[in-house]
Amino acid sequence: MNTTESARLLELCPAFQALHGSLVQLTVHEAPPGTALFREQQACEGFPLLLTGEVRVSRGSAHGRELELYRVLPGEMCLVSTASLFSQQPLSARGTTTAATRFCLLSPGDFRAALTQPDFRDFVLGLFAARMADLTALIEAVAFQRLDSRLAGALLGHGTQLHVTHQALADELGTVREIVTRLLHRFERDGLVELSRECITIRNSAGLRAAATLPGR
Repeated sequence: MNTTESARLLELCPAFQALHGSLVQLTVHEAPPGTALFREQQACEGFPLLLTGEVRVSRGSAHGRELELYRVLPGEMCLVSTASLFSQQPLSARGTTTAATRFCLLSPGDFRAALTQPDFRDFVLGLFAARMADLTALIEAVAFQRLDSRLAGALLGHGTQLHVTHQALADELGTVREIVTRLLHRFERDGLVELSRECITIRNSAGLRAAATLPGR
């Protein structure tokens, strides 16, 4: 890692100042979109530090379904990797880049050594708690919120057009493509959206917001 890259990492995560001497020894890796950085049941290779890009962390099932847990951006922490390092157990989810990503890995040994530094330890535990809160909210949504409400919420906040496949939405919501397609066609019949190939145009955002707030089951 060169001086510019070290400065970028310290800008994103000031708590790494305590590790400044060891940062220059890290290797920066580059991965194109769609690269699998880690998979379930693999040993964790280290604490990931993103400089640019994004990583989608998800959990798959034996039936081929997938549920997105969260996404990691520069300056953020991967809960699955950190939990694996804490417990010294295999990874419980998979991580895939969604954009061109540059990152480095703090080895398990260096990670454990870094935890002796109060600033770094507080930084990691603070992000760990925030990620746990995100996962708790996801569990509540999956367990108690209707799927049509969750789909309506997923369509909001991206402008008037979403260039996305039905399969990608199904993966995000932890369901199957056929159900998402059925709900989208219902939304289209209700005048909420207009569907075309890999594109969803929002026609009635107020109606979608109302659908997103329907009571759970």
